Amino acid sequence: MSNWILRAAADYLTPVYNALHRELLRREVLHADETTLQVLHEPGKKPQSESYMWLYRTGGLSCDGNVERPIVLYEYQPGRGAKHPTAFLESFRGYLHTDGYAGYHKLPEDITVVGCWAHARRKFDEALKSIAKGHASAKNIRKGLDFCNRLFAIEQKLTNLPAEERYKQRLEQAKPVLDELFRWVESVHYSPKSPWGSAMEYLKNQKAYLLNYLLDGRLEISNNRAERSIKPFVIDRKNFLFANTPGGAQGSAVIFSLIQTAIENGLDPWRYLSWVIDMAAKGDEDAAGLLPWVAPDSCRVSA
Repeated sequence: MSNWILRAAADYLTPVYNALHRELLRREVLHADETTLQVLHEPGKKPQSESYMWLYRTGGLSCDGNVERPIVLYEYQPGRGAKHPTAFLESFRGYLHTDGYAGYHKLPEDITVVGCWAHARRKFDEALKSIAKGHASAKNIRKGLDFCNRLFAIEQKLTNLPAEERYKQRLEQAKPVLDELFRWVESVHYSPKSPWGSAMEYLKNQKAYLLNYLLDGRLEISNNRAERSIKPFVIDRKNFLFANTPGGAQGSAVIFSLIQTAIENGLDPWRYLSWVIDMAAKGDEDAAGLLPWVAPDSCRVSA
């Protein structure tokens, strides 16, 4: 059964995956994330070693907060080095939302990395939960958390604005908060090894990337869009635990990609995959004619 699935992925689904990849690279705003995956028979590695499933997807807010023709792609790689996103995004020129992983900061200069304020806020939240009630640092932790919450509250109000207006409003409303925040960060003394010191160091080290969401109204304050897209794989991994071979891992990446992209485009994944395989087997359509947004109405989720 596994061989049947992988053969279908290789013969019928991979050309569609490759067409989606080419379309992804033409977009101007993307998100990326990665998670671990165990592959038992990875050449040159022990079965217990960690490999990685990378996630790349479209982004860019429209006036209603949605993304036009969304694409969600997974890619298996044996490691976490910067060479993997560099290769996958070879012809991409634009903005890339990421977390604070340093590997993304080694991407070519024509890719502008946009940091994640959800990660910054999370660090203050975790610091507050880790200390005893009445701890001396609690006041400062709450202040840092309050700055982050103010930024997210501003974003909530701007959600339904056109991108250009969102850009202007961020400069008027969010930039003063950001300026105040980073003046405060530079003025406060803390131990970098303390829980809240870790949150402050994150702000300092990620400052340039965290400020980049101000550059364009299509950008987002966090990388939550990628985290939501990688979650289905993480949940399923708890069930299947590992891949047997690298070929199986990449076959899984192709299938996950088409399923999640179908869902994001309002399609029933079973109907869509059935249609793709049927049409591809007949040879009636090239890969561009099998993309989710050209699928027939019969593939759509019933109202």
